[in-house]
Amino acid sequence: MRANQTSARITGILFIVAAVTAVAGLLLYDPILKNADYLRTGAANGNQIILGAVMELLLVVSAIGTATTMFPILRRYNETIALWHVCFRFLEAIVITVGVVSVLSLLTLSRAYVDSGTSDTAAFEPSGTLLIAIHDWTFMLGPLFLLGINTIMYSYIFYRTKLVPRFISTLGMTGAASVFVCALLVMFGVIEQISTLGGILAAPVAAYEMILAVWLLAKGFSKEALASGTPPRPSLQTRLDA
Repeated sequence: MRANQTSARITGILFIVAAVTAVAGLLLYDPILKNADYLRTGAANGNQIILGAVMELLLVVSAIGTATTMFPILRRYNETIALWHVCFRFLEAIVITVGVVSVLSLLTLSRAYVDSGTSDTAAFEPSGTLLIAIHDWTFMLGPLFLLGINTIMYSYIFYRTKLVPRFISTLGMTGAASVFVCALLVMFGVIEQISTLGGILAAPVAAYEMILAVWLLAKGFSKEALASGTPPRPSLQTRLDA
């Protein structure tokens, strides 16, 4: 029981780290992703861009961490969904990492442009446009599309088992559906991801993760729900040894 509550608190910390690093990384990328003269401003703010990449890599680590710390607990109630959650969370992490690589590649392109000493951007802009597009698509697929799928999985288990209060898990399922719809609208060009409507659709899942994080840090998982859970099956090696 103590180990389960420790896992709950670690999960809460990781959710907070994920939220902070996601926002920090996005803001630090501004000189190279939000500036029309990114070929110059990217190189001029190289350390800031790299720090943004580090923030996103910490996001990747924390996202994988939430899945792996919750897995031993979730598998007691639905091993299939728990395993799906881990796999899709890893996929989300891979997509985000591809986005990080695209930004760092864009920084390299920016430095090459500055080092060339030319004022003609024609030879550099096609590559820059492609790298920015890769980041934009990964930014949509990871933090929106796959996040919606991941969140609905573990929130459903939370709802069925009452590991956390149902008002929290209900918010999680609602937020997951909302952010998934947001992803579809962005994919089909109905709305912009960074927009008022996009922010409104993404707000419930962001609020859910913070409320869940605070709850896990303060209260942990429900002791009654943990007590009613099916003990995890022994590993294959343990069964063979037996």
